[in-house]
Amino acid sequence: MSDYQSYDVIIIGGGPAGVTAALRASELGARTALIERDVLGGTCTNDGCVPTRVIAKAARLYRDTELFELYGLSPVQPSINFSRLLTRAQQVVEEVHEKKQLLSHLQGVGVDVFDRAGAARFASPHQVDMADGRTIVGQTIIICAGGQARRLPVPGGELALVHSDLWTMQTLPASVVIAGAGATGMQLATIFRTFGTQVTIIDLAARLLPGEDADVSAGITSAFVDQGIRVLTDTRITALRRSSANIIEVATEREGQEDRIHAEVVISAVGWPGNIDALNLSAAGVQTNGPYVKVDPFLRTSAPSVYAAGDITGQIMLVQTASQQARIAVENALSEAGMHYREQLVPHGGFTDPEYGAVGLTEAQAVERFGRENVVIARVPFTDIDRAVIDGRTEGFIKLLVHRQSHEVIGAHFVGEQAIELVNVVAAGMIDGLKVGNLAALDFAYPSFCAVIAAAARQIARELRVVPLVAVWRELGRMRIAEWERSG
Repeated sequence: MSDYQSYDVIIIGGGPAGVTAALRASELGARTALIERDVLGGTCTNDGCVPTRVIAKAARLYRDTELFELYGLSPVQPSINFSRLLTRAQQVVEEVHEKKQLLSHLQGVGVDVFDRAGAARFASPHQVDMADGRTIVGQTIIICAGGQARRLPVPGGELALVHSDLWTMQTLPASVVIAGAGATGMQLATIFRTFGTQVTIIDLAARLLPGEDADVSAGITSAFVDQGIRVLTDTRITALRRSSANIIEVATEREGQEDRIHAEVVISAVGWPGNIDALNLSAAGVQTNGPYVKVDPFLRTSAPSVYAAGDITGQIMLVQTASQQARIAVENALSEAGMHYREQLVPHGGFTDPEYGAVGLTEAQAVERFGRENVVIARVPFTDIDRAVIDGRTEGFIKLLVHRQSHEVIGAHFVGEQAIELVNVVAAGMIDGLKVGNLAALDFAYPSFCAVIAAAARQIARELRVVPLVAVWRELGRMRIAEWERSG
């Protein structure tokens, strides 16, 4: 090592992966440094999940005014001050930072934090140079540098905004084209449409949310079309150009047919490459896989002293998976724990309207893994649930997947009100091998949206004969029953 300040572990990046890695390294007794180019918290806190959820909340409040007259309240037609809404989003970001107290927390456990240090750059497998001129060295370095939104790779692509540009907008656009039908694009589409913007969503894939269960995709697509969102799948954006001061022309191609769409704003949500460009990875001998750092199952890179975690690895890009990877990387680096990272149960979803949520296998994945005959599926609509009727939010369903032999729940998919909260309930049981009979026997509080989970479980339990039935009940098949009734 050189005469520079020396550490057992250096972590590059102060988002969820980096902060988790730093805290865990300190817990294990390592002298730890964390380098953050800008503000601690990462994309999700600063200009991703947190502020996006704020504007999604505003959209829900706006939407709920549609029910006022039905419930005997004076009708209200709110107006939108978009600039003020974005100010509120930034206020919440600051409140979240104040709540987390990341800097003081890290410093309190002995982590040396170099924040607002600019881009970090490898000088060797053990040395990191910061843009502000400081240099430190470490026995182990863990890359948690995150990712960034991909600009549209077409002529005129610079005319499109990405999610981080939204917070500088001053007015609500009259029309928006959103490129990309993943979680980010879908959430923005539903927010803008609720506020009255004309929305077109375009994706190369054959369906919206191509990574989700096909029924979730179909349910959300149907809801979007009913709301007046124009959905263009199997469609490629070929170019953008400004046709007037306030209008962008979007050239598209589908099955050889060209078209032109005009909108005030175009938003790119087409990918999330890792922040690898400034790292000078070649100096450390770290190999890449496209725009991501290449790692083995232990989250070790091609350089023995360098590990990586979070979005930079190109695997599931969620806060919860970033934190999980960070802990594994640190423990493998410091204690030779030999822990493999496996893509375990990851409950996830989107704040669309209606929401969607999922955990475990999709139907296609389950059939591929176990065979069609070994997968039992129940689908229960929200219209069967009293709470959905009470709240006037009956759109949606649960799709529950169970392994026929083991009776274990292997997947759950939701579309509807509180879907993201509901999926966490199922995931909490799945982590410990949840059996459908146990789920069917659980009496959820009444009236609640959770009742849809028990209804689906009871449907499968009857089919699998988990609940004893006399012949007449078996012959009734998938009979609908009230959520507080019992068939066993």
